[in-house]
Amino acid sequence: MTQDLPIVRMKPKSNARAIRHGFPWVYDNEIVTDRRTRSLDPGTIALLQDENRQELGIVAFNPNSRIICRMLERDLTAKIDRYWLADRIEKALRLRERLYDQPYYRLIHAEADGLPGVVIDRFGDTAVVQPNAAWADVLMDDLTAALIAVTGVKNVLKNASGRARTLEGLDEDTRTVAGTVPSEPIPVPMNGATYMADLVGGQKTGLFFDQRPNHAFAASLCKDARVLDVFSHVGGFSLAALAGGAKSALAVDGSEPALELAAKGAAAMGMADRFTTRKGDAFDTLAALADEGKKYEVVICDPPAFAPNKQALEAGLRAYERVARLAAPLVAEGGYLVLCSCSHAADLVRFQGACVRGIGRAGRTAQLIRTGYAGPDHPLMPQLVESGYLKALFFRL
Repeated sequence: MTQDLPIVRMKPKSNARAIRHGFPWVYDNEIVTDRRTRSLDPGTIALLQDENRQELGIVAFNPNSRIICRMLERDLTAKIDRYWLADRIEKALRLRERLYDQPYYRLIHAEADGLPGVVIDRFGDTAVVQPNAAWADVLMDDLTAALIAVTGVKNVLKNASGRARTLEGLDEDTRTVAGTVPSEPIPVPMNGATYMADLVGGQKTGLFFDQRPNHAFAASLCKDARVLDVFSHVGGFSLAALAGGAKSALAVDGSEPALELAAKGAAAMGMADRFTTRKGDAFDTLAALADEGKKYEVVICDPPAFAPNKQALEAGLRAYERVARLAAPLVAEGGYLVLCSCSHAADLVRFQGACVRGIGRAGRTAQLIRTGYAGPDHPLMPQLVESGYLKALFFRL
């Protein structure tokens, strides 16, 4: 099999040892790029060799990406086709079916599930696929067929938005590739709450499943509490808080469509009378609420990635510190402050340090009672620190 694949070779003194130990990426400065390799199409399946021509595995090659090779398979006899894709999906499905009693979850979490660059979120009989690597774009028809065959979903949407595809040099052609994707938001049950997911026009795949366990823990703190959910999107924390017995919940976000979906979720739960929304810039709204003398037993801030890369790290940490400084005064004595980060570049130590500085600058003292991460349908690939992006810190002030 492998003799039919084009060969790409690592340069002398490149880090082949890391590849042997499970690291899944080869960067463009580690590959010999001659006329032959430069002529390979993005998404080409190739055989990776080290500088001594020892075979390391089968990779997906993209000359347009900083990540020029993504490891697909270490078995050199494997054939990357529909059946191979089905096998990977089936293994991922077995884990999710053990974890969840309803088909709402992240089915494929990229490298950690053996399909590098591929994200698939499942919403009942509809799946939203983000093929964020060129090889998955090339094999989209086979990926779709394998997905339907293994899971039985009827509808598949290709979501081509996002920064990751831009970095791969890919298009933004979002389209339905199988069945009929619902044009109206669909209800998604999670942690006793009902979320309205806009699969076509919403952010990412329509809903963030990764915060599920953190929503649940936050909800356990919210019985009879007044709750403030800042950067709420479609009400992730606030709707879970209502399901957990919160007295009231205020969702703050800059997106009116997201807040409308949150309100529809509260209505579907029969809790519209305890739920309110406020559209506005999060920083401005936090300051305004303080000026109004507002206090809440639970305050949650779950912002977008302030530090999506190393270049943005210092500015991102300052932003996280500012969020903590503005949010802490709104927490009633003995109440709880939940601060989250989905930034790859800001590791837990730096993120926690920024949060603690912000709380201190607000004149508050804190106990850290829990550190949360993404749910188990977002498994961590141990060799790839980027796959462990989500952090949630639960403080008692």
